Amino acid sequence: MNSLVTNIDENVMKLLHYFITVKGYNPIVLHGAENEIWLENMDSDYRIVRIVSNYIHNDEQFKFDLFRTKQIVKKIKKQTFSLNMNTLSFFINLGDNVNIEKFNNSNNIVVSVKDMNDLKSNSIVMKSFPDIANGTDFKETGIELFMKLTEDINKKNEKDNSIAADIFKRKVPYITLGIILINFIIFLLTYLFGNGSRDIITLVNFGALYKPLVLDGEYYRLITCAFLHIGVWHLLVNSYSLYIIGSQLETFLGRIKFSFVYLISALSGSLMSIIFGSSVSVGASGAIFGLLGSLLYFGYNYRVFLGNVMKSQIIPLIILNLGLGFMFSGIDNAAHIGGLIGGVLSTMAVGLKHKTSTFEKVNGFIVLVIYILFLGYVGIFR
Repeated sequence: MNSLVTNIDENVMKLLHYFITVKGYNPIVLHGAENEIWLENMDSDYRIVRIVSNYIHNDEQFKFDLFRTKQIVKKIKKQTFSLNMNTLSFFINLGDNVNIEKFNNSNNIVVSVKDMNDLKSNSIVMKSFPDIANGTDFKETGIELFMKLTEDINKKNEKDNSIAADIFKRKVPYITLGIILINFIIFLLTYLFGNGSRDIITLVNFGALYKPLVLDGEYYRLITCAFLHIGVWHLLVNSYSLYIIGSQLETFLGRIKFSFVYLISALSGSLMSIIFGSSVSVGASGAIFGLLGSLLYFGYNYRVFLGNVMKSQIIPLIILNLGLGFMFSGIDNAAHIGGLIGGVLSTMAVGLKHKTSTFEKVNGFIVLVIYILFLGYVGIFR
């Protein structure tokens, strides 16, 4: 009996070591899940991997396990905004009476592993993980094997924790505070050197977005308009929104990338406003919507951490504000939509630290350039 238990435990540790240290999977904490380990990797063909050491002796017990698994996967799909979530389950202690072949389907693959050599004979596993046989082959056994695998997994976890701390650790949002300060300074200047923030002529003189002047070559207005506001209430609402959203996103992206996303979002919002409107337009809301789009893109790529935040806060906030823009006059919703799209595309272009490859960033930058050139052609040069 002891040798059997030891063999089961060793197989669990070998698979756990392979998927965590080699394939970059992360553990999922599930309450009430005994004798099984759940791992996730949203970038893998099989986003969920289960390692089940619980003894299952017949088809009925096996059916119940798959039913319970399906319910858990549904919850994870909702949390991570995933339309499809393939699951790969390794059963380490499966009874001989269970016929797993009739339970396999394209979304849920089940594999019996009584010996690690069983992996080599499974074509589905070998197709997706061709190095799994070598990755689970160790000379060490018993306590020596456990110590080695545990040490490797701990090192991987320490590295992942370091990366998470680097991304999510709160930092002073200097750029966000600087933008807010500039907005307040320009707001005061409209009263010192003009007739105030509600005077159209003063706003135009300070760089408001006005289509005839932009078409006449004053392209700087596409950016300067984002630093102007009409009245104290407009300034305070945008400043508060910018602080709440910007301070978070600046922490996630870093100052340089955040600055790029903000300015491109402002530009994108202004170009969209030029296409669909002709009145004088000012305000940081287009750029702020860009930050929401950027946060949406970031949250989707880190949805294991921010899935609930996206569902309960980010998406409802975007929908609510766009809805208000369509319901009430005087709101430049074209700028909001343009900023939102610009925020997503500019974040794709700069990439996410520890997440985006150079190839993905190059593709994102190409898409962003094409998008901005298209808006510029339609809004200004056509």
